[in-house]
Amino acid sequence: MLALQVLWRALSREFRAWLSDVTHVQLEPTIDLSCARYEYTEQEFDKLLNCSEICVCADVLLCHDDELEGRRIAFILYLVPPWEKSDGGTLDLYSTDEHFQPQQIVKSLVPSWNMLAFFEVSPVSFHQVSEVLSEEKCRLSVSGWFHGPSIERPPRYIEAPLPRSPHIPYDQEILYEWINLVYLDMDSQAQIQEEFEERSEILLKDFLKKEKFQLLCEALEKDDIQWSSRGPPNKRLYETAEEESLPDILKNFLQLLRSEAMFLLLSNFTGLKLHFLAPSDEDEDAGEGRAADTAGHSTPKPQQEEAEQQAGSNAHQQEQPDNVPDVQEGETQNGSGAPVCAGEVRRWTHGHYTLVHDTQATEFALDLLFFCGCEDWDPEYGGFTSYIAKGEDEELLTVNPENNCLALVYRDEETMKFVKYINHRSLARLKKHPKRTAFWDFSFVYYE
Repeated sequence: MLALQVLWRALSREFRAWLSDVTHVQLEPTIDLSCARYEYTEQEFDKLLNCSEICVCADVLLCHDDELEGRRIAFILYLVPPWEKSDGGTLDLYSTDEHFQPQQIVKSLVPSWNMLAFFEVSPVSFHQVSEVLSEEKCRLSVSGWFHGPSIERPPRYIEAPLPRSPHIPYDQEILYEWINLVYLDMDSQAQIQEEFEERSEILLKDFLKKEKFQLLCEALEKDDIQWSSRGPPNKRLYETAEEESLPDILKNFLQLLRSEAMFLLLSNFTGLKLHFLAPSDEDEDAGEGRAADTAGHSTPKPQQEEAEQQAGSNAHQQEQPDNVPDVQEGETQNGSGAPVCAGEVRRWTHGHYTLVHDTQATEFALDLLFFCGCEDWDPEYGGFTSYIAKGEDEELLTVNPENNCLALVYRDEETMKFVKYINHRSLARLKKHPKRTAFWDFSFVYYE
């Protein structure tokens, strides 16, 4: 502790004056100083000095820019043993695009004993600490920020959201083609809705017929599917499929998820008004309690008879009901905007993640996740989806990848989510499944 206090005094006096001359930035006496320790396994550290930063460390620190009012120069003093690039833990610097968004890593600095690195904090100062891969070595450093006059920031770039679309006109026959008949029984649907009302989330196992699920998994492994990286890395990093390149079986499954019959089935599962046949909620405030914070408010009652006739009244019936009536695009029975959905096919492997960001939680929505290729997936690998309340760190809910499972989560305007970074431990799964380097999910969001 004494050595750190001596270091703080040196940085705040002689070094601050030198750094101000070199960078041509008028630096203030205030310095944030903390100690960070990155290892093969996750660690947490308490506050070491009486400064404004508390360092909570893990074996990776994902893409960010360090921007905070008054921060002008960031610095890192490395106190590491002999270190190689293969040990991980590099300081990776990103290029940016015309919108000041990070693109790709353009330089990686390997830690070295008694090396000091510093850079100006700016709208383009995106960087990360890559995952520590050595089981024997510890990446110890002292880091912080020098403060100075604030600089002008460009307007925050708002990226275009995934396109939303109303349902497409497929009747309940598509449900009987794909879905486990247990979930088409109205008693089962009523039970599911009751549980969903209480918890605002549910996991439906063995959701698809086994033969259909097997065909999906085989199709996802096809080499001719075109995958593209989706960023920017300060918000997310994973691969998404170009729908035009998908085999027919995958296109057909996407049609199921976007079908009118599926919208109605989800209404029956959740009580949400995702179809004009779903009953209206007379209490305008009732929907607020259905979000992932599980506040305990009521949700709409199970769907009425006319809805039951569309989603399948009995899983064992021989004769299926007539087609669902057509719905005019942009309209519902009560004249309001039609329910819509947005979705994508995602591939997840080592190094992939999503991050919480400011514009993420803005409206009520139903999240749907369906998983493939998750054999022997261990939560310690990462890749699970976590829900948190805005401004809080404690998890409200965690959804782990599980084969042939459909996860439904209703969230409100204050609920945010992220997919945990997939670490190198996930590569251990290759011992059991030599060709399984990734898993996939179908990620959809439905809006009333």
